[in-house]
Amino acid sequence: MKRILMVKTTSMGDVIHALPAVQDILQHYPDARIDWLVEEGFADIPRLHPQVQQVFTVAIRRWRKQLFRCRTWQQVRQVKRALAAPLYDAVIDVQGLVKSAWIAGWARGPHHGYDALSIREPWASRFYQHRYAISYQQHAVTRIRTLVALSLGYAVPQDLPDYGLRVQPASALTTTLILPPPAWIALHATSRDSKLWPEQHWIALGRHYAAQGWTMCLPWASAAEKNRAERIALHVPQALVLPKLSLQQLATVIPQARFAVGVDTGLSHFAAALDVPVVALYTDTDPGLTGVAGGRQAAAINLGGQQQIPDIAAVMAAVTEVTTADPHHKT
Repeated sequence: MKRILMVKTTSMGDVIHALPAVQDILQHYPDARIDWLVEEGFADIPRLHPQVQQVFTVAIRRWRKQLFRCRTWQQVRQVKRALAAPLYDAVIDVQGLVKSAWIAGWARGPHHGYDALSIREPWASRFYQHRYAISYQQHAVTRIRTLVALSLGYAVPQDLPDYGLRVQPASALTTTLILPPPAWIALHATSRDSKLWPEQHWIALGRHYAAQGWTMCLPWASAAEKNRAERIALHVPQALVLPKLSLQQLATVIPQARFAVGVDTGLSHFAAALDVPVVALYTDTDPGLTGVAGGRQAAAINLGGQQQIPDIAAVMAAVTEVTTADPHHKT
């Protein structure tokens, strides 16, 4: 039995990008034990994968702000002891940053990662015993799957990714929120205002689908996001502002939707990983190498880019495409 530690600490979309590599490993080593090292705020993502055995959490963001507290160094020592307990056949840092390479070094076993020319922080490669040249000119999901394949000695996968998330169907749960069918998810919230899609566009899109009998469902996490969701819902017939939900709860709610439209946010990647067709809207970043990647069961289309605002007609056309076409022919 191989024991493997995956190191991908942040952020939500990036952690999701690493999930297909778990499925690849299991295809070649069905009895492998796979553990994961992740920032505490994103730990629910690998925990949703039924074949990830142990999830180790760090709190680099919080520790940096509390360097002079005894509790901080107690937590660091606890994590270091926990990571040093197993002996791994491979420790694979798919993050490729100095911080991730450093904390991966707390684990015992041969360390694998990108070479100095393949990552943004070349010094990270000095922490690895085994380094691999992997081109930047491919999607992040492909880069990670390639790194893991080279690290473990199997052929680089050429098929579409399988994220491997498994959640109970809503019909089997008694405490989850049940969406009124037919429903779609509007992932309107993101980390920067420059990534937002105009509220009037959301309203127009919501009205379009409301006229066809579809319920627009709007999740939120912060007070500002709730206020935006309520402003949009005020102008869209029968729109539903969801209660505040955890990531685990959203994992049971999002798959009930027929499709999702989302801005540049981790939840757009999450919807794709849950096999929901996604149209992702980019207004401030280039989705070419880190955009939403559709899986084997559902397609994804990325629209827009830097200083580009996708128009409503293009979004509606993309929704039709992802909900009617074979995902094997979509990007």
